[in-house]
Amino acid sequence: MGKLKPEDIALNNKIARRIKELRIKVDPNQKRFAENNDLERQTLNRWESVNDDRGVSIHTINRFCRMININLKDFFASDSFKNQ
Repeated sequence: MGKLKPEDIALNNKIARRIKELRIKVDPNQKRFAENNDLERQTLNRWESVNDDRGVSIHTINRFCRMININLKDFFASDSFKNQ
């Protein structure tokens, strides 16, 4: 896999911050949120990390959306994704 371009890194960071923002609204406790959604806390931590070079797939974002009862459109309906 090649090195990510700066715009790809920026998008990964926006997604990670959005996951964390939405998760905190549901449950500010990361461990409890993970347990309540049958998810490893380390996995959730990776999803929320801006330091993870892998980013998350659209399937992972969709899975997260189902956990918090929103759709993909709502996930990306954030000012941080405008002009993307």
